[in-house]
Amino acid sequence: MQPIIVVNNPRTLPISIPGIQVIPAKAYLIDSDIEYPRDTMIFNLCRSYRYQSIGYYVSLLAAARGHRPLPSVSAIQDMKSMTMVRYASDDLEELIQTSLHRLQSKEFTLSIYFGRNMARAYDRLARELFNLFRAPMLRAHFHRDEEKWSLVKIGPIGANEITMEHWPFVVETATDYFSRPRYAPRKKTAPRYDLAILHCPQEANPPSNERALKRFMRAAAAVGMEAELIDKDDYGRLAEFDALFIRETTQVNHHTFRFARRAEAEGLVVIDDPKSILRCCNKVYLAELLARHHIPAPKTVIIHKDNIEEVSAQVGLPCILKQPDSSFSQGVVKADTEEELQREAERLLDGSDLILGQEFIPTAFDWRVGILDRKPLYVCRYYMAPKHWQIQQNQSEDGEIKYGRVEAVPLAEAPKHVVAAALRAANLIGDGLYGVDLKEVRHHPYVIEINDNPSLDCGFEDGILKDDLYRKIMEVFLARIERVKQEGAGR
Repeated sequence: MQPIIVVNNPRTLPISIPGIQVIPAKAYLIDSDIEYPRDTMIFNLCRSYRYQSIGYYVSLLAAARGHRPLPSVSAIQDMKSMTMVRYASDDLEELIQTSLHRLQSKEFTLSIYFGRNMARAYDRLARELFNLFRAPMLRAHFHRDEEKWSLVKIGPIGANEITMEHWPFVVETATDYFSRPRYAPRKKTAPRYDLAILHCPQEANPPSNERALKRFMRAAAAVGMEAELIDKDDYGRLAEFDALFIRETTQVNHHTFRFARRAEAEGLVVIDDPKSILRCCNKVYLAELLARHHIPAPKTVIIHKDNIEEVSAQVGLPCILKQPDSSFSQGVVKADTEEELQREAERLLDGSDLILGQEFIPTAFDWRVGILDRKPLYVCRYYMAPKHWQIQQNQSEDGEIKYGRVEAVPLAEAPKHVVAAALRAANLIGDGLYGVDLKEVRHHPYVIEINDNPSLDCGFEDGILKDDLYRKIMEVFLARIERVKQEGAGR
């Protein structure tokens, strides 16, 4: 990736970094004789980013040219939004209190240069704010009331606002930043596009195991993309990529959703996209959606505190109770008796005003149909865990998590009515990557749920397609990236 620093006047900027070009803003905006590579990273250090200023247009036109501006226009707008500032203050509350607790004053200002502060004690807070509000240089203002510190304002620092005594540190941090491998000169055979794969190495039940992640990276290289594994600390780097592939269990009130939203705002191709996460992560929404479109599903009732007594009459006993954001068989319980139903429903309702009650349909296995780009991709049978009613048993007698067998099935041999029902259900969500779970009773399929972040583990879901499974997914990313670039070039 080729980085370029854009400033109002290079002669007034005491910064010189080997291998990094510094150019005037007007030359970048107006000089049509200069062509920059598609993957050029524009570090906008103009004096001001106010609306329709030179600095604003540098970031705006950089995005239009397929370059990657820092800050982006969306980041500039985020810094003006009190909602985003309050969100950042809430999200970093513990870190803010820890970092500032020794200060006796009521006000504190933190200057952030490429994610660092001159006082190392504030480096972690500086890095997290840099990740949330991606601008080369930032100034954050904090206020302390009687109880705690809060972030009240944050904004970019223009190059002209930096005092001379701070410039040596700015040059040091910028030099360190640009010396990282990502900004080293590319090989002649550089990949056309960059894909970020969000994962969590510490996750107990990740949607893709380590071997699968390696195959995704290999498949990306095979189609001309460079894939890089990132984690939640890389939020601020999203603008460096062309696409984001989330391989960490998604939740709405979670950094995975924030990653998806930020990536979409930056113009990246995203799977899972924010809309799919919102729709799939709530079982109450899915139940209403399937019912409205007459998709066959088990008998279902939305439960609240006033209708618990009516549930068994509507769906029978035993029945399944689900918290809205349940995943990997967690937050899902089976009630065999009226007493269990009452007890478990009240427990789940402590965390959500609405939960789901569903008819229990015992089967030896569930069908899983993988859908991508509105087309069936793979089919599996997920067998129940031994002596258990779910495919995953989290509370076994020996304390271990137990799983049922996974059997990949050739798409051509899967029941056509099962695949058709899965496709119809997934198409209600979008055109992303989904795993539709179904039960089949006497040749009738019933959709159980639609997952926006389906398991893709090496040795399981890829049992039939092998490496083709990963390649097909990467080919969809490639096609979508190219479509986005073409649409951008045509504007």
